[in-house]
Amino acid sequence: MALESPDQGTPSPGTPSSYHTVHQTTSADSANIKNEPTDLIVTDASFRPGTLTTAKAASLGYPTENTFEDQSITSSASSDDLEKGMAPVLIQDQIGANETEKSDMVSTIRARTTDPANLSNRRISGPPENLTKLPVKREWRIWRGIRHNYVTVYQRLFAISFAANMIGLVVLLATNRHSKPWGPDRGGVATAAAANILAAFLIRQENVINALYSICCATPWWFPLRFRRMIAKLYHFGGIHSGCAVSATAWFILFTALITKDYASGEYDQPGVMAVTYILVALFLSMCFFAVPQFRFVSHNVFEAVHRFAGWISVALFWVLVLLVSKAKSELPGAESLGMTVVKSAVFWILLAITFFTILPWLRLRKVEAFPEMLSNHAIRIHFKYMKIGAILGIRISDNPLKEWHAFASIPAPDGQSFSLIVSDAGDWTKKQIQQPSRAYWVRGIPITGVLRMAIVFRRVVLVTTGSGIGPILSMLVSHPLPCRLLWSTPDPEKTYGESIMESVCKADPDALIINTRASGRPDMVALAYHLYMQSKAEAVFCISNPKLTRKIVYGMESRGVPAYGPIWDS
Repeated sequence: MALESPDQGTPSPGTPSSYHTVHQTTSADSANIKNEPTDLIVTDASFRPGTLTTAKAASLGYPTENTFEDQSITSSASSDDLEKGMAPVLIQDQIGANETEKSDMVSTIRARTTDPANLSNRRISGPPENLTKLPVKREWRIWRGIRHNYVTVYQRLFAISFAANMIGLVVLLATNRHSKPWGPDRGGVATAAAANILAAFLIRQENVINALYSICCATPWWFPLRFRRMIAKLYHFGGIHSGCAVSATAWFILFTALITKDYASGEYDQPGVMAVTYILVALFLSMCFFAVPQFRFVSHNVFEAVHRFAGWISVALFWVLVLLVSKAKSELPGAESLGMTVVKSAVFWILLAITFFTILPWLRLRKVEAFPEMLSNHAIRIHFKYMKIGAILGIRISDNPLKEWHAFASIPAPDGQSFSLIVSDAGDWTKKQIQQPSRAYWVRGIPITGVLRMAIVFRRVVLVTTGSGIGPILSMLVSHPLPCRLLWSTPDPEKTYGESIMESVCKADPDALIINTRASGRPDMVALAYHLYMQSKAEAVFCISNPKLTRKIVYGMESRGVPAYGPIWDS
């Protein structure tokens, strides 16, 4: 979007008002200025070529284009020149300024013109008046609602994972319906449960996530757009996590039913195994229950606590179960020793991997120094210097590592030696960080690649964000620039986020459309996103905002055939 023109009738700061008493002249008048000095376009005597100096010309404060330095300037100054910002250089030519003065003048004007702080003021505006008309949504309304709300990629991955397991479970039961004792091998069922738990762990493991993003982001632009649109949905991998976790619970319930039958018939007299098994079933069910979105959103802290502590206890009890079952087997006539029985169990090796990946992030737990920068009473920028960080990565920080963790996108510093993150007031914890900035935070694991990384598989994209969502956007644009259009809607951007953020935005995208909602109200973000998509001939739209608006924009785009992406509740 082009820059808004400044108010031409408003004097520049620090410039005497008499300097701006400008006559309206015709092009013919301006052509005769050089021959008739008394008819100069400014009435104040201090502007006449005989008395005007370079310093006085510079005090006009008008900007110039970069091309002025290379152009041969021989014409006279007119009122149009003053409005275009050419007058300072043109007047120097009239008064015979030497080349050194001209060069200094151009450098001064260029420095003022390219100052991002000045540019940011001029780029804050209301929505464009003539927006591209939104097309009619595609498909039948009921099917459209089902497809984009209940059959998303996340749900499809969940369904595939769960269905594959249930098919295997049914086949196993069918093929062993006449076995003695009845049912499939208990060890095989326990192995299936453990394997699904491992799969749920792995798809959430930081190194695995980063590797998946690296592989998918290597997709070249010459690949069909349809394929690139599909692969960009990588961040829905949470569907595999949920599908495998629920499947593991189903397999373990079957295991519990089988040994309960054996125990009731007197074929398996191990009360310790029975007790541990039922506790594990209760823990698995509780984790599944609190992970349901409706319950998860009611209290995210409760969900985190249940998931973390119930998960840890489950792993420990699984070890107890393996040892108890192995001990019971080793006591049978002709059986191998306890050690050999344990080592030959497939569950043992799977559980060993689960334990390793559970402990790994906590082996990297450390407390690091933080350098808070107050942006406003609504936002704070926290700087860290303990490590270098790559493009489009996020970290989790906490002031109480056993209670709650919060993920934020990192913004690499220009020196490449440090990074920062933006925290805005979005709840009790974030408000506390703004009101009582901490000088140190706990971090664990390694930085994780975020959704925006997939933007690089497209030739050109539209980036839509609100509020502190500018953090992830800057994380990408600062470290991995790509052709894009940026739409940022937020209340009082300069007042809330400060000049440093505004400068970063202007450097990242000189044509960024920044809307101050305090001045113009909340715009139609779907219409704006589509307008920029069509205007820039982009291949996709990425949205980083609150969950409600993100869903609205993604649905508004995809229902009209525009590929759109944004973080989901479990991404």
